[in-house]
Amino acid sequence: MQSTPNKRLVIEALYLVGGTALAGFSIATFITPAKIASGGVNGIATILYHLTGWDTGLVMLAISIPIFLLGMWIFGRTYGAKSLAGTLLLSLWVSFFGQMTSYEGFLPYVDRMDTLLSAIFGGVLLGSGIGLVLRSGANTGGTDILAQILSKYTPLNLGTSLFLCDASVIVLGALAFGFERALFAIITLYLSGQMVNYMVMSLGTKYAKTAYIVSERHEAIGKRIITELRHGGTLISGVGIFTGRERTMLMAVVHNQQINHLTRIVHEEDPKAFMFVHETYQALGEGFVPMHRLIRLEEKRRKQNRPNS
Repeated sequence: MQSTPNKRLVIEALYLVGGTALAGFSIATFITPAKIASGGVNGIATILYHLTGWDTGLVMLAISIPIFLLGMWIFGRTYGAKSLAGTLLLSLWVSFFGQMTSYEGFLPYVDRMDTLLSAIFGGVLLGSGIGLVLRSGANTGGTDILAQILSKYTPLNLGTSLFLCDASVIVLGALAFGFERALFAIITLYLSGQMVNYMVMSLGTKYAKTAYIVSERHEAIGKRIITELRHGGTLISGVGIFTGRERTMLMAVVHNQQINHLTRIVHEEDPKAFMFVHETYQALGEGFVPMHRLIRLEEKRRKQNRPNS
């Protein structure tokens, strides 16, 4: 069943609010206290917080809004209201969690292990949050927009431009906090990038399993799959290499929580059946994720990565 537009908007809003909250929590409680300038506007704000005492979230807002307006001036209405909301919410969440914890985090920072833990958990949480924001069709702006501008007016591609922007912030962090902190920042930057990719490409996809069932009772099993699991299946003809006889194999894709029920159906109908199961990366179509939703998400992502000329 396809989700209604209102339900889809609610889900996207939850992704946006939850994602910015998670990213803001990471910046306020792990990245800023550990003096990790891992690129982006949050890296610049972290440096300024420790040099001047200015609130990290407010500095992020003060830097991000002009960059956002510059992006709109150059690229037009590419970013939209949701992206502006992402920029605002992230800054506000950082200030909220920062004021609650006084930007001291949860670790004592008495040795390198505390900083390493902050680099790891900060990167994972930050990337997870940003990934959720991207799934909502928004983004958090910042130096990503500067990278798009650099890519537009120079021969550099977007990936190289992003690298140069983040590397510049890491270098500034090295000058402010020392070379060792810059190495920790690289760890955070790498982990956050990996988590962004995982959340965007994998979240909500590996939630199904494909079962292949070889049984003389495939018709009875198929009927129970339809009536009890509310899913269909496909019959595949083949030949057993041991017996040389024609055999029919039933393939069915079910949700993870239904695999035990399917196993019970197969066992009850044919205890001698052969069945093997593997993970399904994506299940698209009726009963799973509607194809149009994935296409729309990909179109939004493409628009964000390829601004109008």
